[in-house]
Amino acid sequence: MVMKYPSYTIPIVLYGQDKMLEQRIKQLRKKAGWSQQKLAEKAGLSYTVITKIEQGVAKRPSIQTMMKLADALGISLDELVGRK
Repeated sequence: MVMKYPSYTIPIVLYGQDKMLEQRIKQLRKKAGWSQQKLAEKAGLSYTVITKIEQGVAKRPSIQTMMKLADALGISLDELVGRK
């Protein structure tokens, strides 16, 4: 089954600690013991997307990208953005 996500961008707001989104994703990826390439493969995203997010170049990833990352890491969107 292939899930399609809407093609619009929603700004992601982080809650709680003052961690930036790129730091949070990098932290969760390393906790899983994955390389950027491995996370890209698990999430169905390109390696370039992962590196741009972690480097802070992609400041506002789309909601589809965030959902794919959360699914790949086995966590909720709330956890991904540090809300939970």
